[in-house]
Amino acid sequence: MEQRNKLALFEATVLPHLNAAYNLARWLLHDDSSAEDVVQESYLRALKYFSGYHGGDSRAWLLTIVRNTSYNWLQQNRSRELTNPIEDAEGLTATEANPEAVLLQRIDHDLLRQALTELPIEFREVLILREMEGFTYKEIAALAELPIGTVMSRLARARARLQERLAGRLNQEI
Repeated sequence: MEQRNKLALFEATVLPHLNAAYNLARWLLHDDSSAEDVVQESYLRALKYFSGYHGGDSRAWLLTIVRNTSYNWLQQNRSRELTNPIEDAEGLTATEANPEAVLLQRIDHDLLRQALTELPIEFREVLILREMEGFTYKEIAALAELPIGTVMSRLARARARLQERLAGRLNQEI
């Protein structure tokens, strides 16, 4: 019975963060399939070490595991990380009426996605955690095991590089 309670607590605590785990892994690894594998491995690790979790922010705890597992995967598969683009999981909806607006939105989305993938991983990581996952600087610092000043600096540089890349791309198209 105790094992069943532990599993139920694990499911209630960690499973709600599956999308955030996948999102972080996908952006770090640039590959949907590898991200799925890393998330699966991360959840297995989280279950194995769940007895060491003593409350607090379960999303940050899980994403720390996902981050570490992603970096381990990158060390083992470095050449794949450099060559596999992220496949866009979002499709166009049938309710969008203006094809020109849809095309412009799609181009903007693709430009942003490409510019994000070109950022160095340490910049991309803090940007994703802050802007897409909504973590505070303090939470990112704890999750990434970095001083808060480093998080702030990387985030500022990531935003500046992203802005430069997007401005450069838009100027090329004009």
